[in-house]
Amino acid sequence: MTDAPALHLAGIYRRQVHASLERIWENVFDWEHLAHLHDGSFADCALIDAGPWGWRVVLTPKGAASQLIEMRADRANGRYTSTTIEGTGVGTEIRVALSPCGSSQVDVTVEFHLPEARKERLAVMGDAYVAAYARLWDEDEAMMQARERALAGRRPPNFSVPRLDLGEKQAVRAALPLKFDFGEAPFRLVELDGKLVVHSTVCPHWLGPLDEAPVILGQVRCPWHGYRFYVANGACAAHPALKLGPAPKISLIEGRVVVAWPAGAGA
Repeated sequence: MTDAPALHLAGIYRRQVHASLERIWENVFDWEHLAHLHDGSFADCALIDAGPWGWRVVLTPKGAASQLIEMRADRANGRYTSTTIEGTGVGTEIRVALSPCGSSQVDVTVEFHLPEARKERLAVMGDAYVAAYARLWDEDEAMMQARERALAGRRPPNFSVPRLDLGEKQAVRAALPLKFDFGEAPFRLVELDGKLVVHSTVCPHWLGPLDEAPVILGQVRCPWHGYRFYVANGACAAHPALKLGPAPKISLIEGRVVVAWPAGAGA
């Protein structure tokens, strides 16, 4: 049995993340977002195993070979480590320390320990890791903040609102896709196969945003985790247990586009 290669500190990345410690730990354990929220960095991510201890995945960086990555968490001490088990950079450890400094601020320190002894090469690789993690944490922070806002503002639709006049038919079509609120819930009006269709703009998985998602083959994809939903009926393409929230129906009244809850909605 050969000894593991010695690790050397290549660089340190520090930042203050404006999100709660709860959201950060939620994000740390959320392996599923890696290939979707970070689709500019990763092409695919397949789960091998997961539990309270962390997770193990096959992660495929963009334009590179797959790696077996293991994340192990030490929540009691505010730390976790991601280790490359197989693939390029095998043995690499990325050690992260989390230190809350307020109700919605956490100091994050990331150390990159690599199996590389050459100082010049180590410095170049360290700079690359720091730049990559700055980008990843930017994307993570934006998602965590959006999720926090979505959780704080979450409420059931108000089915007592009778109807909403969106405007004259031609003007509405010219404004598509059209975002609007109805019954205290956000929706979007789109055109599908020549017909106007309304869909919820909140992903039921993590409350991710669907308001800017393009409609492709009748579906919208959540940018956080890649869940796809049919706009015509709200069904999830791959997870039957998930479905978009109820959407109002469209009527054309005297040349104007009007939305109203279908009979029995909210019953």
